[in-house]
Amino acid sequence: MTALTAPSLISLDHLVVSARTLDEGVQYVADTLGVAPAGGGAHPLMRTHNRLLGLWGGVYLEVIAIDPRAVANATDGTEPRPRLFALDDPATQARLENGPYLSHWVARVERPKHLATWQAQYPQRIAPVVPMTRGEFTWGLTVPDDGSFPAWQGAGDGVLPSLIQWDSTRHPSQSLAPTNLALKALKAVHPRPEVIGEQLRWLGAAHLLDVQPTDGAAALVAEFETPEGPRTLG
Repeated sequence: MTALTAPSLISLDHLVVSARTLDEGVQYVADTLGVAPAGGGAHPLMRTHNRLLGLWGGVYLEVIAIDPRAVANATDGTEPRPRLFALDDPATQARLENGPYLSHWVARVERPKHLATWQAQYPQRIAPVVPMTRGEFTWGLTVPDDGSFPAWQGAGDGVLPSLIQWDSTRHPSQSLAPTNLALKALKAVHPRPEVIGEQLRWLGAAHLLDVQPTDGAAALVAEFETPEGPRTLG
């Protein structure tokens, strides 16, 4: 089996807005896009919870935060694994003190490509696949063992996508209320755009993200078309 090159096997699954609390994240999205995320639930393994907002074309937006109700330690006395999307990172937590932000995006690996097999072939390129569940939905998501964002050659910062493969017959977007929100473009700036671009091309995901150079910090921006006109989430 060769590395994935067919764009049809990689598509945008969802955007991730990280927040200190779900209430703050929901309000940020509602203020920006005019619609409040709802639904969602808890991820016991990661000790996080979320709210979801459907977008046009089978894509959705996820607001995620640390779940204050989650048990801090596993019931067997072992230490819990680090939370995903760098939520335990002090730098992330310091940034969230200034408000929610678009922190990450997730690309869907379509069958017949099998995500776990692909990861086992290229463990240097793809983080371990963690089985997860929430209600009726089950999926595998690539999550580095330390909970950090995906990276290649030391570059990542949320700009490189996590990979997901759904085991459920339904996608979460099918259970969300329809909206008139359409994602028009997903863009990023990064101080090492050539490294980011190399990994995106290898994944077959370069068509999903426009990456430009910057002398500052890495950042993501999503541009939307809404009933009230263009809106930008960053």
